[in-house]
Amino acid sequence: MKTETLRKYELMIIVDAKLANEEKETVRREATEIVTKAGGKIINSQIWLEKQKFSFAIKKCAEGTYYLINFEGEGAVIGPIRSDLRLNERILRFAVTKVD
Repeated sequence: MKTETLRKYELMIIVDAKLANEEKETVRREATEIVTKAGGKIINSQIWLEKQKFSFAIKKCAEGTYYLINFEGEGAVIGPIRSDLRLNERILRFAVTKVD
């Protein structure tokens, strides 16, 4: 049986900057739970940019808070993570990047 090696990934999520801090923290926690539920292992999770103005509105929001979540997992975890993140309406945008 072939086992995949663990790779390191970065997940960037953007939430509406106008949300209350508790609500933003809840969205961050939900995102980390999505990663662990899919089989990823969280390395760290932090605010990357507290309040950043967009050059164009995203879902009628003018500025957002960016969260950076570093995790490791097999390549197969990325598909389920992406589909679960798409279902969270409070996440304006997200990107998963493989880190070398």
